[in-house]
Amino acid sequence: MIWPWEFASGSRNSISGLEVEKCRQTDSQDALSRENTRQTNRSSASKYDKWWKTKLFAGMINDVRRRAPFYWSDWKDAWDYRVVPATVYMYFANILPALAFSLDMFAKTDQSFGVNEVLLASVLGAVVFSIAAAQPLVIVGVTGPITVFNYTVYDIITPRGTNYFAFMCWIGLWSMVMHWGLAITNSCNGLKYVTRFSCDIFGFYVAFIYLQKGIQVLTRQWEANDASAYLSIAIALLVLMVAYICGVIGESSLFQRHIRKFIEDYGTPLTVIFFTGFVHIGKMRSIDLLTLPISKAFYPTTDRGWFIHFWDISVGDVFLAIPFAILLTILFYFDHNVSSLIAQGTEFPLRKPAGFHWDIFLLGLTTGVAGLLGIPFPNGLIPQAPFHTNALCVTRTISDTDDESNKGHTRRVVDHVVEQRVSNLAQGLLTLGTMTGPLLIVIHLIPQAVLAGLFFVMGVQALQGNGITLKMLFLARDRHLTSRSDPLTRVERRPAIWAFVALELVGFGATFAITQTIAAIGFPVFILLYVPLRTWVMPRWFSAEELGVLDQPTASPFTMESVGGNHGEVVGEGSTGGSGVDESDEVERGEAVGGGGREGSRRRRSFGREEGVELEDLGKG
Repeated sequence: MIWPWEFASGSRNSISGLEVEKCRQTDSQDALSRENTRQTNRSSASKYDKWWKTKLFAGMINDVRRRAPFYWSDWKDAWDYRVVPATVYMYFANILPALAFSLDMFAKTDQSFGVNEVLLASVLGAVVFSIAAAQPLVIVGVTGPITVFNYTVYDIITPRGTNYFAFMCWIGLWSMVMHWGLAITNSCNGLKYVTRFSCDIFGFYVAFIYLQKGIQVLTRQWEANDASAYLSIAIALLVLMVAYICGVIGESSLFQRHIRKFIEDYGTPLTVIFFTGFVHIGKMRSIDLLTLPISKAFYPTTDRGWFIHFWDISVGDVFLAIPFAILLTILFYFDHNVSSLIAQGTEFPLRKPAGFHWDIFLLGLTTGVAGLLGIPFPNGLIPQAPFHTNALCVTRTISDTDDESNKGHTRRVVDHVVEQRVSNLAQGLLTLGTMTGPLLIVIHLIPQAVLAGLFFVMGVQALQGNGITLKMLFLARDRHLTSRSDPLTRVERRPAIWAFVALELVGFGATFAITQTIAAIGFPVFILLYVPLRTWVMPRWFSAEELGVLDQPTASPFTMESVGGNHGEVVGEGSTGGSGVDESDEVERGEAVGGGGREGSRRRRSFGREEGVELEDLGKG
């Protein structure tokens, strides 16, 4: 270290060389002490990496400790306009695909599951997670994978004469115990190894499930007649085009800002409403279109009560449910946590801590309750969960004054996210209201073709932002017309990009192929195997620089504090806080001190120390 007084005139008269040397020695000793402290912290953290050293319940306790101080602000911060469009959008984005999934299960499980079961499952997930979860932005409901799981179990079990609902109830109860075991033993720490590589494969798979379900809905329209089928195809494609155009307008420079935002926020629900009435115009009125089958308000689809008699089953079938429960737990561990990771991705400047261990405990609770009620098991939704966070983003306009070629131009950047619990709870209560008689009659008016079109919309939107899609577009693009700002241009070996994409497509293809067989319930196992492949095998062929560009952590270090940080990163002094961006980005967004900037980051770090927990050890034993 060079001391300022060494450059000042007459400094030799004011301080002796001996004193300077003493100061240097003191400074060196302080540096050595800090380094020893860091090494001690690293060694103390590493000793808890061993599974037999795990402190039971530590992850859940730390999640609650870190999130509890923000609980009141989770309700108070909902006083923001963005909550209104986010609630309306998520109500339609959650309920309409769920209704289409109910149609799929209704047809493939001999009417065991219908509209009311699916709606009640969505309500259960929304209410529990909006009120009690450490990650209230995650939308929980009925997904495509659980639909596949339900009718695959039906195909396996019913030929044996087993009571289907009692068997599903035992699957839920066994899975609840397994979820609680995962939460108690801090097993969510394994999420540190999950990167965009695995998330993109799963997101790509879910997107194609949406597209496949849309096509399956259209193929059923021939049950009415040819005219109904062809009109349904036209309606579905029109829904896709109009809803997609609404999204494009929202990101364009057309019209005034408030008009663009209104079209982007409410375009999809208004499209559904419009085309529900559109089919009654002119000669289309005489064509018999299939609609969604409904049941009595607040009653199950079949003639039964809401409480399942789980004792009406043989002892052998009770234990036969265990392997199915293991597969369900694996699915939910990956599906729900990936939904949480993507909903809190690095592109969202979040400021409140996450809590994966506590939420997997809550997911076990809802799984057990859903089994007792005889409804589909709810879990985190893709792509609805990240759509919810995106709908809550507050943007601001900045000028590109530093770039000569773009001088005078402006662009929108995300300033912050309205992190609260009201929008999730409100869309859940709206879903509960949908189970009333008048609204069920309204739902019965929606043609199945409109739901098929909505499936296409969700699938296309999920594909549009997926990492696999973006990499394939990069490879297909003319090199001379590719922007140099594209990060993939930094990869010197182009075959490395091809190999990376090929591995992702193989993973997607194998997963999708499995779901077309009787072994469909085992599809999450294959994606889960890709996690160790990415962590320990791929670095042998891909360089660290290539993987740094081709693959990235799903969430910021701040979000991953709950599980000990991302693999290969140290969470603590170097964390940039909740935004997951560097300080220059925070300054660019003009964030106030105490929000997502230096002070907010310092406050979050000090919070961990005030609780007596080092950030590197959060969620660990």
